[in-house]
Amino acid sequence: MTDLTFSIGGDMQVCRLGYGAMRVTGPGIWGPPTDREQALATLRRIPELGINLIDTADSYGPGVSEPLIREALFPYPPGLHIATKAGLARPGPDQWVPRGDPEYLLAQAERSRETLEVERIDLWQLHRIDPRVPRDEQFAAIRQLLDNGVIRHAGLSEVSVEDIKAARAVFPVATVQNRYNLADRGSEDVLDYCDANSIGFIPWFPLAAGRLTEPGSILERIATRHGVGPGQIAIAWLLQRSPAILPIPGTTSVKHLEENLRALSITLTGEEFEQLEAAGR
Repeated sequence: MTDLTFSIGGDMQVCRLGYGAMRVTGPGIWGPPTDREQALATLRRIPELGINLIDTADSYGPGVSEPLIREALFPYPPGLHIATKAGLARPGPDQWVPRGDPEYLLAQAERSRETLEVERIDLWQLHRIDPRVPRDEQFAAIRQLLDNGVIRHAGLSEVSVEDIKAARAVFPVATVQNRYNLADRGSEDVLDYCDANSIGFIPWFPLAAGRLTEPGSILERIATRHGVGPGQIAIAWLLQRSPAILPIPGTTSVKHLEENLRALSITLTGEEFEQLEAAGR
């Protein structure tokens, strides 16, 4: 039986299926959502379903996702943890520019704390390491946020094993958020490192499966066998791949949110897991 909880930083227990709040914004992750009421309804349903980790960022919108979460869920139900990020500036729709000067990171974390209306951000992640700013200066800013009680735990996004090791010399790395899914295993070494060091691994774009979603594919056949959709099998595979994995599929549909949750009750056989493993490679 797959363990369905994970302790972020050793003291923050979360359900291993979280919610990614990037899609509650407009097209290109820019501006307000097309259907505001539906976005709010989806956010309100999250804690009712037992999901207690919401992942967002100051750059989603920008400045749209965080206020919507506060509007939908404040005052927050006990045990709900909101993770946010900073380190990407947004010049326009679908445009993302790393920005890691320490003053900016410190200011954005304070702004997120005020926007979400929390005393302390449970998990704050550096959205990207800015190549134009010395890495250790960005890590020192994160250390400062931890020391000043602005944030409880800190994580990184889109990093290498070497980056994580360098960061851990400055502050405890609680989570790593890299792109990873059934069809994209580019971060396999990072996942293995996180697994070995009790670091939560948050795969973004968890439902992407590319050609594996084609009719007659092994993914579709296994999904049919379990009476679910390919997306739920993709999540179930992630949950069985490593106990450190915390998938955060996003949606603005209550129906899709509830469907995603079904992945928690799926147990793939050893043969099914290996077939998906091989097909994904």
